[in-house]
Amino acid sequence: MPLLAGCQHVNPYYDASKPHHRPDGFQNRYLEFQPKGLAELARWRWDAWRQDLPRPPAAPPPTTTPDLAFIQANARAGAAMQPSITFIGHATTLLQIPLGEHGLQVLTDPVFSERASPLSFIGPKRAQAPGMALGDLPHIDLVLISHNHYDHLDEASVRALAAQAGGPPLFVVPLGIGAWLQSHGVPGAVELDWFDSHRIERDGAVAEVTLTPSQHWSGRGLGDRLQTLWGGYALLAPDFHFWFAGDTGYSRDFADIGAHFAARHTPANGGGFDLALVPIGAYEPRWFMAQQHVNPEEAVRIHREVDSKRSIGVHWGTFALTDEPSDQPPKDLATASRAAGLPEGAFGTVPIGQTLRLPRRTPIQNPA
Repeated sequence: MPLLAGCQHVNPYYDASKPHHRPDGFQNRYLEFQPKGLAELARWRWDAWRQDLPRPPAAPPPTTTPDLAFIQANARAGAAMQPSITFIGHATTLLQIPLGEHGLQVLTDPVFSERASPLSFIGPKRAQAPGMALGDLPHIDLVLISHNHYDHLDEASVRALAAQAGGPPLFVVPLGIGAWLQSHGVPGAVELDWFDSHRIERDGAVAEVTLTPSQHWSGRGLGDRLQTLWGGYALLAPDFHFWFAGDTGYSRDFADIGAHFAARHTPANGGGFDLALVPIGAYEPRWFMAQQHVNPEEAVRIHREVDSKRSIGVHWGTFALTDEPSDQPPKDLATASRAAGLPEGAFGTVPIGQTLRLPRRTPIQNPA
């Protein structure tokens, strides 16, 4: 949650030609982030206390036993790998993406700890266990970290992944987070600025990872607000195009993202993103959260603007961060999807632990 900004620092990445760069850090492209003051924070917490918010859910978020046999077999399937996603919880997902003869095992924002907090005894606690345990993961090739908030960047989890059998994954992160990882025993991260890309080659096949902008902020304490960048990721492989929004409020950034990839998403090239992960939770009260977290209605707009064939709602059901009940985001998403006229199944949620098997891209050689 945003508090008063701390002391000023020098931004070692500063580029005066980039509007989101500042001499002392970073900013959003369309709406300057303004940290909330203590009075606004107190008002929010006082209102929540008086109204006894968040109220208990009518039912806990759904969970299912992970299909470990499929996940492990798919990891060994080589060129026959089927695109899939497993929802582990909050913004943590496992993607299996065909690439060359081996494929890619990808984690987004890995958080496996009990709390999203710098302390083990206080702070937001998991309402649901991770859909997969760290020890049940296949060997991870790529980790995408959207920003440095505790519910998206967990020290214990990234340390464990860096120490996995068979060697560490490649960490791709926004500017500034690579230095943090190195200081915590995880060297070798690739840092990206917005719309910068990194190529991953396997057996002559190439995937491209691009950091996309979002409307958010960064900070792990009172003295480092906006010191590191934030964002989402597009991962374009020959047989699967995927986009992860990260954590965000609504802005024109998403129309820009759709336009940026439009030439890659013509019908002849297979159409838009095959899958998008869009946050749908942590949105109430709007007067406090709208600048940094979308609600489900805005998430549906994002789904359309980035040109996604299918989207999955994330960032809900694990940590109680705001005032809505933990089971409210899927209900509001269903309402928003119907109101927008989305086809059945175009944008929904899945139980924690569930694996979705997805089709490969199918280019249309002679589109009508």
